[in-house]
Amino acid sequence: MLREKTNQNLPLNAPDYLAWHVTQKGDKAYWNKVGAAWKHKDERGYTLQLETCPIDGRIVLRLPLEDAPDAANDAGRS
Repeated sequence: MLREKTNQNLPLNAPDYLAWHVTQKGDKAYWNKVGAAWKHKDERGYTLQLETCPIDGRIVLRLPLEDAPDAANDAGRS
């Protein structure tokens, strides 16, 4: 079954957002995927599932990119 809302090519169990741990070193930002988030059925919250728990930097939720390679460091994000 396909999702009808935002990305029609994603399966229903695909996350609504990907969670990225972002650290800044000088002018360069390093993005590492650390988990994902799914919207609750009542649309009043999200479940965040982390594969790891960073102790520094920040966690950013972004919409998944269609047909994007699963890279450890995503240079296309800032």
